Amino acid sequence: MADQQQPVFNIEKLFVKDLSVEVPNAPDIYLDREAPQIDVNMSTESRALGEDLYHTGITVTVTAQIGDKTMFLVECTQAGIFRIQNVPQDQLPMVLGIGCPNIVFPYLRETVSDVVIRAGFPPLLLNPVNFESLFLQQQQAQKEQAPSTQTH
Repeated sequence: MADQQQPVFNIEKLFVKDLSVEVPNAPDIYLDREAPQIDVNMSTESRALGEDLYHTGITVTVTAQIGDKTMFLVECTQAGIFRIQNVPQDQLPMVLGIGCPNIVFPYLRETVSDVVIRAGFPPLLLNPVNFESLFLQQQQAQKEQAPSTQTH
């Protein structure tokens, strides 16, 4: 029987790495009753911190506008530190690109909603994100950008 060690995946720390909220047109914007146009941009990044430790962060920028006036602008990076051991090297990108963001995202969602409420606006709930689909799209885009090389 092969001496196979079990994979280890632990959450070491979840934290808000960066957070800002701007309400540039306050107090007048609070008198406007029109529904805002909401624009959401999101990105993820992961990197090694040391032996078996990895950092994954999700950054979101939410802009709410009424016409040409900005109602609010929220920028938030929610992150986590994860201990990942005994995972095959070819599976590590999937863990970092899918598993870790799936854990971090609910905290990001709560932080954004909370800060929007504290800024004096109704709650804003970010829609769920399919990180598996995003990961597969990124992998496909990388394959298409890479020159075709054959290795044997």
